[in-house]
Amino acid sequence: MAHAVTGRALARALLNPASVALVGISNNLEKTAARPLQFLRRAGFAGKVYNVNPTREEVQGEKAYPSLAALPEVPDHAFILTNTEQAMAAVEACGRLGIPVATVLAGGFSEQGAAGLERENRLKAIARQAGVRLLGPSSIGLVNVHSHLTLTANAAFGEPGLPKGGIFCASHSGSLIGALTSRGRARGIGFNALVSVGSECDLSVGEICEATLDDPAITGYLLFLETSRNARHLRRFALAAAARGKPVVAYKLGRSELAAELAVSHTGALAGEDSVTDALLKDCGIARVDTFEGLLESLPLLARTPYRKAGDRPPRVGVVTTTGGGAAMAVDQLGIRGIDVVPPSDQTREQLRQAGIDGGSGRILDLTLAGTRYDVMKTTLDILGQAPEFDLILATVGSSARNHPHLAVKPVSDSIHQAKPLACFIVPEAPEALTLLTEAGVPNFRTPESCGDVIAAALNRRAPNPELAADVTPMPTTYRAIDEAQAYHLFAEVGLTHADFTVIDVDAPLPALSFDYPVVAKVLSARVSHKTDVGGVVLPIHNDQELKQAIQRIRYNVERNLPGETVKQVLVQRLTRPVGEALVGIRRDPEVGPIVMVAAGGIYTELYKDRSLRLAPVDLETAREMIGEVTAFQALTGYRGRPRGDLEALADAIVKLSRLAVSDRYGIVEAEINPLMVLEQGQGALAVDALVTVGT
Repeated sequence: MAHAVTGRALARALLNPASVALVGISNNLEKTAARPLQFLRRAGFAGKVYNVNPTREEVQGEKAYPSLAALPEVPDHAFILTNTEQAMAAVEACGRLGIPVATVLAGGFSEQGAAGLERENRLKAIARQAGVRLLGPSSIGLVNVHSHLTLTANAAFGEPGLPKGGIFCASHSGSLIGALTSRGRARGIGFNALVSVGSECDLSVGEICEATLDDPAITGYLLFLETSRNARHLRRFALAAAARGKPVVAYKLGRSELAAELAVSHTGALAGEDSVTDALLKDCGIARVDTFEGLLESLPLLARTPYRKAGDRPPRVGVVTTTGGGAAMAVDQLGIRGIDVVPPSDQTREQLRQAGIDGGSGRILDLTLAGTRYDVMKTTLDILGQAPEFDLILATVGSSARNHPHLAVKPVSDSIHQAKPLACFIVPEAPEALTLLTEAGVPNFRTPESCGDVIAAALNRRAPNPELAADVTPMPTTYRAIDEAQAYHLFAEVGLTHADFTVIDVDAPLPALSFDYPVVAKVLSARVSHKTDVGGVVLPIHNDQELKQAIQRIRYNVERNLPGETVKQVLVQRLTRPVGEALVGIRRDPEVGPIVMVAAGGIYTELYKDRSLRLAPVDLETAREMIGEVTAFQALTGYRGRPRGDLEALADAIVKLSRLAVSDRYGIVEAEINPLMVLEQGQGALAVDALVTVGT
């Protein structure tokens, strides 16, 4: 097996090649396979371009070679424009010649079912054996704006003169890199490079971005994601980017919840693919936006907004405007996303009054027409920028941005160096004003939706979890369930408390219990995951006679509902009367690794989906934050005179279970306490049911 390039050598061959080969380049200018040569020449790529076409000696007026082997030198990068079968042969030829990187345009692989997946596996094996790093398949190519490398078949790059900048974009969708550049061009937003990763047969979003991290010309990263495959690479890149202070923002398709096929617990069903990816992004310090325009507009604000830490107060925004209606739209979008717009404090209003500025008495500081004057808006921004009640200032500019763009945005541009993050929403369609703000480095927004989206993403961006490892232990390939009693013994080893219990053989005489009635009786079997569904739980039980009857009823119900199952034991447990119930679970996601979840407990957990999710492990402050994100737990804070629940004990249980998730000693695939009984404040929390799956 040949050596495959990684790191900086990969970045050079992929994005800064001295020479490229266009394999299967067409002479027909109407064909997709003809575009890369046109684009490279039009952009002024200074490197060598070798055309490979076995049927022609000349392509588009330039010399063509019959094969890669016929080239006068080994190129750094081959862009393979052929059909599916020929592409696999071309990758093999790259390996024989020592070409380090190949991009494959062709589809017809895993997206076409079993036969396509078999072809993709063959392609992957060929590349791995040959030592060729593969971009794609189904990659429309890449662009390095700074080196004029337009190695792409995307028609959007036929237009010359792309604006240069510091943004690196990696996308699962090839068409989207063209959409981003065309929108960016209209806004004066420049890019460093853009890469279409396609099916990620080899090179992934994370590995490509990680290879570029030490490029000083790259200031931030935009990611367009369709799946969470290769999440380990993304995790490693994100942590390294955070350490270098380079912001990362992602737009991911697929908000719908898809329960994991192998999940047997509520945790697995609730921790669907998108929610797990969401936790990955947030716990690695990646901001997630919901709008495509927000993706393009986000990096300037992220670069100026500090990470949010567990335990920080909810973020608060101050809004100053020259148009009350326009500001109200932005405020509405912020409110939808849970961002509080607060009025100036009395002290701040007094400072404004002393400066001769009247902003009214409402939540929004409405300067009306007076705000179109430079001195009024600039002085207001200076005062708000020092006000401790705000975490971010949003200036909303009305019609003057269209009629007098330079005058309208100058006070905002001149305020960009204040310590507090500052952003600007332009209400009318005013492209010149937006461009001026972009040139000045001011985060700016064209719509109220993207304004609310980006500000919420920036203010809610969490600091990366310092305990997260860049790589995670692979998920076991085989696993088994353990019974509830074994689960309690495992929990006890890490300090997780449970209600008193005893195990009884169903055919043995009833022993004396070591705890008082009332009790609950449950079938004890590693093969029965959801006991209530099969009649395997009886409660309340008040005496020995009721317990004997309950044991026989459980045996009858379970053996009737699960043919082939023989009930040999039941678990008898002291009945606990809590203030509230919680679900605490951990799961080793196949891609992302260990996750921890807390949710409202009981039988309606999946119905309401009221939960909070993080990558494991978490600390106590983060556990408290997770509890605060679950609406049902507000009832445990003394709501309407009800007793307070022991939420500190719940937080402690979340922490302990999360550490169990990353322990190699137990090899846990999935573990869940549902319910965890939250007792009155100061009395703790007790596990009264458990479901655990371990690797074998």
